[in-house]
Amino acid sequence: MSHILKPLMEVEVKLRLPDAAAHRQVTTLLAPFHVSTHRQENLFFDGSKAELSARRAALRLRFSDRAPLCAVTLKARAVLVDGVSRVEEDEEELDHSIGRACADQPDKLMSAESRVFSRVREEFGVLGFVGLGGFRNVRDVYDWKGLKLEVDETKYEFGTCYEIECESADPEGVKEVLEGFLKENGVQYSYSETSKFAIFRAGKLPLSE
Repeated sequence: MSHILKPLMEVEVKLRLPDAAAHRQVTTLLAPFHVSTHRQENLFFDGSKAELSARRAALRLRFSDRAPLCAVTLKARAVLVDGVSRVEEDEEELDHSIGRACADQPDKLMSAESRVFSRVREEFGVLGFVGLGGFRNVRDVYDWKGLKLEVDETKYEFGTCYEIECESADPEGVKEVLEGFLKENGVQYSYSETSKFAIFRAGKLPLSE
């Protein structure tokens, strides 16, 4: 039986790290607080007539080497301002074999048993699906000062991006704490201005932010 993994509204602080050196500096500083490392494969889909992208929505299948091994996520109406991301999100764990079958043959999304797939078909009027491709991500998770920090190394075909994320109901407070930590340790950073999916769709790394 599948189940919802996350609430509908996701609010995250997103800080971009400029390069591998800054990423290494952060992971070294946070090493005593390391909880886990996740190796993720992210694949995206749209309706055959671009029904999702036309309404600023994205459908993602994520495969991971840690539970949940497969999850399907619908994201919509994302807003990213001053390093704070707000996005409507509906996520559900999915049987790994079903996920792989859908990844190999996107048309199987039309018949796969999933609350999220059903919602996409019904609300967006999708009559067929196409695969858009995707990217891989290595996510280091830390329990630091009562915060769950996720430090990402996202590998696209055209390059690599580095980012710190932290989900919180108090994004401004978390951003202040994180910025203080980075400044104190001389780590360069900027506010993320573009989501991972938007970078993937653009087909190029963002300019220095």
